[in-house]
Amino acid sequence: MTERLARLTAALLGGYRLECELGAGGMATVYLAHDLKHDREVAIKVLREDVAQNVGAERFLREIQLVAKLSHPHILPLYDSGSADGILYFVMPKVTGGSLRDRLDQAHQLPVDEAIRLAVEVAGALDYAHRHNVVHRDIKPENIMLQDGHALVADFGIGKALEESQLPEGSRDVKEALTQTGMSIGTPAYMSPEQAAGDAADGRSDLYSLGCMLYEMLIGEPPFTGPTVQVVLAKRFVQTPADVAGLRDGVPKPVARALQKALARSPADRHDTAGLFAAACGEVERGEQRSDVPEKSVVVLPFENMSADRETDYFADGISEEIINALTQCPDLRVAARTSAFSFKGKQDDLRTIAEKLQVRHVLEGSVRKAGSRLRITAQLISAADGFHLWSERYDREMTDIFAIQDEIASAIAAKLQVTLGAGEIAQLAKPATASLEAYDEYLKGMALMHRRGVGILEAIECFRKATLKDPTYAPALAGLAHALALAAFWGMADPEEGRQAARDASARALAADSNLVAAQVAAAMVAIAVEFDRTKAAHAWDRAVALGLTDVDARASRALFHLCYVEGDFAAAIRELRQTLASDPLNHALHSQLGLALTFGGDHAEAIAEARQAITMDPRSFFGYWVLIHALLVNGQDEEVLSTGVATMRRFGRNSWILLGLAGAYAALGRLEEASAIYDELTARSRTEYVQPTVLAMTAISVGRREEAVAWLARAAASRDVFLVPMLLQSPTPAAVALRREPEHADIVRQLGWDKPLTT
Repeated sequence: MTERLARLTAALLGGYRLECELGAGGMATVYLAHDLKHDREVAIKVLREDVAQNVGAERFLREIQLVAKLSHPHILPLYDSGSADGILYFVMPKVTGGSLRDRLDQAHQLPVDEAIRLAVEVAGALDYAHRHNVVHRDIKPENIMLQDGHALVADFGIGKALEESQLPEGSRDVKEALTQTGMSIGTPAYMSPEQAAGDAADGRSDLYSLGCMLYEMLIGEPPFTGPTVQVVLAKRFVQTPADVAGLRDGVPKPVARALQKALARSPADRHDTAGLFAAACGEVERGEQRSDVPEKSVVVLPFENMSADRETDYFADGISEEIINALTQCPDLRVAARTSAFSFKGKQDDLRTIAEKLQVRHVLEGSVRKAGSRLRITAQLISAADGFHLWSERYDREMTDIFAIQDEIASAIAAKLQVTLGAGEIAQLAKPATASLEAYDEYLKGMALMHRRGVGILEAIECFRKATLKDPTYAPALAGLAHALALAAFWGMADPEEGRQAARDASARALAADSNLVAAQVAAAMVAIAVEFDRTKAAHAWDRAVALGLTDVDARASRALFHLCYVEGDFAAAIRELRQTLASDPLNHALHSQLGLALTFGGDHAEAIAEARQAITMDPRSFFGYWVLIHALLVNGQDEEVLSTGVATMRRFGRNSWILLGLAGAYAALGRLEEASAIYDELTARSRTEYVQPTVLAMTAISVGRREEAVAWLARAAASRDVFLVPMLLQSPTPAAVALRREPEHADIVRQLGWDKPLTT
């Protein structure tokens, strides 16, 4: 036994019994050991002595502590770590499947499907780690372990510790560091250009390394090879990797495009996140455009505003929506939903990729240019399969009657599509609901802000108010105002007392102006439940809204969540309805959030978490997605992750009371009552100078054990008709809501509201 091995054995004495050496690399040796406390086999990785001296125990243990908090199905967990007698080590599970390097040594190339699947799994692990501010810095086949054929990413944290210690003083050149120290931050064949140049590396550097690894899995060697380290590093600055689709049959072209983007020389040209890379590859895993996609199918992309005036954006969106509305009246034509189509606004995605994601065969795109009183609109219909332009048209008009122009152009384009695609007859377009161009502009702005949620709701309220001042009988704007006021109360962004009468009035006027308007019925349902706490009235309005708009995604989704889930507790029906809406609007991030929420209520926490993560990946600006994720993690008992996700969310959106509620619950579950109580004290202090929902205060109080205060807040929530009480009073699975429902006063409040009896409609 060598002196170092004897020192290691002594250092581990009482905790682990060394069995044998499993392997050695440039930085560490791995031993098989027996965990005496838990009676299990483990792997212990011990840093090489010179590496340990270079890194330092304090730095090593600090980075390992961060990594120990990571919990993901495709990250190799960390059991233990330590420093003893100059030896630095960490303990991991024993993995029986070997590494990806072992697999590549045996197979040279992997089957295409397996290579893509492994890359997606690694990307998922990286996306999770990056969102927790951990960058790997050394993604390579040796650090990807295989358990039952699935990827486990190992050695998080080591790269960061090396990066802080390795470069010789005064040096920023990695090649020099490699020469002087004999070690590398990253491995040359997989190292990103910014790493090779000694620049700061973020998550996009890991993505580049993953691209190199996927390239090797598909082709049999990394994209850059050479006789020396210097040659390998230099090539990535002057050469572009070959297209893998041209080098190997069977590699889907979208995967090749995603890989090419991941291997871009500049980080700015790569995917922003590993999750976006995984999504690109994941779309392909389901296959190329399916043969069952109907020939008569189209997506209308938002028309591009080519004017100097950015306000024309709303008019361009209006043109696009009018065309979508016209085409959806064709019984034989499949039209992509508005939200999925508008998810591509401002992007430069390949048209074939768009068609694949939305499962349509044709793309209609166009532009709007306004100069003075002149308006030019262009439109072209394109076959997504080959990029062939089926037709294109240009419309030059004077801005005398904008609604007549919009109607004329939408009708003309719809008729063109009808002839080209052989779709059924198109009903006459509905007449404009207002004659005021200014009211119409404000309405379009309000709807755009409503789609964003968050503080956009408050801005939308002002836009709808301006629209209704310009035209007091403008039904869509009145419905939008009522709906936005109800949402503001639900999200705790405004005291419901302040907007209660305004919401009632706007809803009543919208129904009086057009009782057959789907949006007016949705607003009536929202006001009935959120303002009046009248479940029966809300149920009738929901049924009417869905009957009027069988294909209206927003109406069906809102009813599924607010009525089926929150009020009736029919989680299976809510989930089924939301899945159906997603099938017709797959890129609607809000629908993914809503489905995630319903799944949490229904008890499927793992899928709920996945849906929330998907929503965030699709729109990182979505507060809704982050809150649904925190809610699902809290219900699933993943309290440490609630804390890390909550803190990251507050950095982005501020100290929102719903996020603080989740943090208080997690702190309390972890026994950290002092921190949980501090959050409750903060919320109560804020409630003296600003509106904080009493339901939030009641749930926070019960979390920290202040029962009497919780009951008092609960009574105040019922008295003030705090709409957040609706989901929390009857159905919420969060620990705080469950605890409140155990209190005898809860039953009294339910009876007072008349909600102790089944809903009858």
